[in-house]
Amino acid sequence: MNRLVLVSALFCCAVAQAQVSPVVAQIQTMLAKPATLCGHFDQTKNLAGMKKPLLSNGRFCVINGKGVLWRTLQPFPSTLRLTRDEIVNFQGDRVAMRLDASKEPTVRMINSVLFSLLSGDLSQLDTVFVVDGKVTGSSWHVGLNARAPGLAKAIGVISLDGAAYVNTIHMDEASGDKTTIQFSAIQTGEAALQPADAALFR
Repeated sequence: MNRLVLVSALFCCAVAQAQVSPVVAQIQTMLAKPATLCGHFDQTKNLAGMKKPLLSNGRFCVINGKGVLWRTLQPFPSTLRLTRDEIVNFQGDRVAMRLDASKEPTVRMINSVLFSLLSGDLSQLDTVFVVDGKVTGSSWHVGLNARAPGLAKAIGVISLDGAAYVNTIHMDEASGDKTTIQFSAIQTGEAALQPADAALFR
């Protein structure tokens, strides 16, 4: 998740103007756009030079108008909450890191772009990446190559797969590291929020 935050921050620094391509427009019509989206994630990270991948899993929520909640459950509990005003990392009940929008102006933009990434808002992504996409039946795949050379060198290539929702995010980093995040057990609407989720947005 920290890598996604870095990607989002780099999005904010990249300036590009692009027209939404026909395939992106088509995929946008296929995506559901619920106000609240929660589910389970499984992350596999393969580090260059290491045979054994790093595995983690947990729960996430994307709430329109409020932000993003990323709760890692295994192997070590950790919670990241992104709102319009701040980014907070919790280790248990302890605040391990806090970035305030009044001191870090990019915080609000990070939340907006990360929301776009997890919810599959390809119109936002198309302004920063060259989007190579295809649609097969009710499913779609897009490859994202950064328009700015500096951004491409920093993050490599990102690909998304999905249908009504984003199912998988895959990142091939320039360092040789590879990360795959798979989403499952998707629920929408207010009923998708668990009490612990809702408490973190009060």
